[in-house]
Amino acid sequence: MTTTSPSSSAQSAREALAVRLQHLRKDAGLTGKELSARCGWHPAKTTRIQKAAVLPSDSDIRAWCAACDADEQADGLIATARAVDSMYLEWRRLHQGGMRQVQQDWYTLHQQTRHCRVYVSNLPPGLLQTPAFATTLMNQITTFQGTPDDVAEAVAARVARSRFLYEGNHRFVVLMEESVLRYRTADPDTMHGQLRHLLTVMPLASVSLGIIPFSAQRTIWPLEAFYVHDDTTAVVETLTAEIKVTQPREIADYTKAFAALAEMAVYGDEARDLIRAAIDALE
Repeated sequence: MTTTSPSSSAQSAREALAVRLQHLRKDAGLTGKELSARCGWHPAKTTRIQKAAVLPSDSDIRAWCAACDADEQADGLIATARAVDSMYLEWRRLHQGGMRQVQQDWYTLHQQTRHCRVYVSNLPPGLLQTPAFATTLMNQITTFQGTPDDVAEAVAARVARSRFLYEGNHRFVVLMEESVLRYRTADPDTMHGQLRHLLTVMPLASVSLGIIPFSAQRTIWPLEAFYVHDDTTAVVETLTAEIKVTQPREIADYTKAFAALAEMAVYGDEARDLIRAAIDALE
């Protein structure tokens, strides 16, 4: 089974914008050199924009539209470019003012989501993290990225998401690799509390928690963490970026992968046994 690169939605959207700009130039009867001269920049810049090698800025788009006598299209193209820009966001850019705002954005997304499917292979998902575990993790991220330290505020915003486990018509289907239970991401006491918390939330009506054992016969390999929100958006987390996938074809790939992973997972008492074994291993 294959899945599409998580960055391909962003690249496809860049290419679609580039095609629109290219068509605008051709409709105006301009060559690339003529448009470049009107915009006052080097022809190589026009080439990079048309090949989707770079995303044009707001001012670039306004200059392009003015050169093509199509000023009325500038606002719409700028809105499209901004949407494309939001599809692939580096963590350092997102965290340039700290992590609190990103956590608040996640709060809003979960608030709007009725059915959320979550797959993780390295860490418990944010809405199932304890304050102590989230604090340890966010301290690590802040140190690694060298971004401003607002860990206390970011943790409070992250933990606030847990209210959706108890309020509203929300459903969370969570799949974890057994490695999530075994990685010593925090000190033993914090890990113990985090694993005990997983046992606490398992009986909730809003939660289905499955664990994929080390011993499972793989039909699909371990993947990067991803979240599918109401079959309309998939959010993929890599080391360096958050990627929003919106193309139906790619979302279908992620839901297909999730279904295959779900078949390998164990639930109920078998899942509890794996969590308890991980707790015992800490002692």
